[in-house]
Amino acid sequence: MTPRSDIFDFRATALADEDDTVVHGEEHGYDGDQYDREDRAALRRVAGLSTELEDVTEVEYRQLRLERVVLAAVWTEGSAEDADNSLRELAALAETAGSTVLAGLVQRRAKPDTGTYLGSGKAIELRDIVIAEGADTVICDTELTPSQRRALEDVVKVKVIDRTALILDIFAQHAKSKEGKAQVELAQLQYLLPRLRGWGESMSRQAGGQAAGGQGMGSRGPGETKIELDRRRINTRMAKLRRDIKEMKTSRDTRRVSRKAHEVSSVAIAGYTNAGKSSLLNRLTGAGVLVENQLFATLDPTVRRAETEDGRLYTLADTVGFVRQLPTQLVEAFRSTLEEVADADLLLHVVDGSHPDPEGQISAVRAVLADVDAADVKEVIVVNKADAADPEVIDRLRRHEKHCIVVSARTGAGLAELRALIADELPRPDIDVEVLLPYDRGDLVSRLHEEAEVLSSEHTERGTHVKARVHPELASELADFAA
Repeated sequence: MTPRSDIFDFRATALADEDDTVVHGEEHGYDGDQYDREDRAALRRVAGLSTELEDVTEVEYRQLRLERVVLAAVWTEGSAEDADNSLRELAALAETAGSTVLAGLVQRRAKPDTGTYLGSGKAIELRDIVIAEGADTVICDTELTPSQRRALEDVVKVKVIDRTALILDIFAQHAKSKEGKAQVELAQLQYLLPRLRGWGESMSRQAGGQAAGGQGMGSRGPGETKIELDRRRINTRMAKLRRDIKEMKTSRDTRRVSRKAHEVSSVAIAGYTNAGKSSLLNRLTGAGVLVENQLFATLDPTVRRAETEDGRLYTLADTVGFVRQLPTQLVEAFRSTLEEVADADLLLHVVDGSHPDPEGQISAVRAVLADVDAADVKEVIVVNKADAADPEVIDRLRRHEKHCIVVSARTGAGLAELRALIADELPRPDIDVEVLLPYDRGDLVSRLHEEAEVLSSEHTERGTHVKARVHPELASELADFAA
């Protein structure tokens, strides 16, 4: 296979996108009161204020601070278009984290180099690009092994991070809730643990003589090293975080059981990041969730109450977005949150119709859903951003996906059809009852309208005569009032 490399300049693209960006919902329809927008806008990064050393090998612990970055990727399979799309997605992730993307390098290889990820010649070429652009960080479009990261840093002489560290950094910035912060911290510690690195003998704690608990001769030698101490502390912290998340999961399970006890159906919104899930939730419920034209703008799950045209209540839950090569640490840490999808009666799988590769997005999302045992949930493909999508792409998706609907959360097109589809797909009560409810049992009349499908209702001298379809639990409570 012939080696090949491409160099991308992202600065012109970034400037063009900056002028054309329109936040969903600000000009069309009501997106709710997005109180987080002002806080998010206040967290702006100022370029050129880096205090990083030129040679990062002089320090061991350094803060993940992205400023002026160059991207690097190895193209091993697929088409050139797939490689370009992956690199542009990495650029969008880097900009979301607060950096300025200067250039990108793609090398065509059968597999990444086990030593420096890129081949030795391309690693030197990458170093030349870093020097020419004045960059202080290199981001690689995969998860690097600890040895690959160190070896590449030794060549380029600036900080090197991988795709996983970048995504974890974005999650750490955007997590708001207590549970979200705990989940992100757990994922970061899982990522950090195998990458701890010591300073050789200087990291050991000598414990000979009387210092060794009074043991004297025969017990002298290196005691617990600093790196072992760090590992122990990280494992202790991870155990505490897992306990905390388990307790938070209990609270969520309690709410879920309450909804099931009242036969309230649930709809989950899932999909690729920046596909428009939060915009769709705002359109359907007026939830007021933050909407930004960036990746992973919202992480914390949001559950809102909604109602069908015939008066049946259901919950609509927005979940964290997915991405290609989503770090396994995040999938494990957010597993309790993603269980909302597995327990849903209906899944709205939102797809960005304007994306160059929507089929790739669908495959990436379904792979994650399979990991959390949500592959068997009834799925509806919701192709969003129809106002910006190519009609040929929409037609192709409609042909390939049996259960598909096209909408635009920005303009409101197709939302009426989506609401009707949700009402049709949600489980309906299946027991026919005819009851005469006394006027002092208004609570049962209210439950019928909330939980059942009311066919007819008539007020008589003796009470309210109702014909309805109900679920088994409510049917047993109404048995004493059969007409």
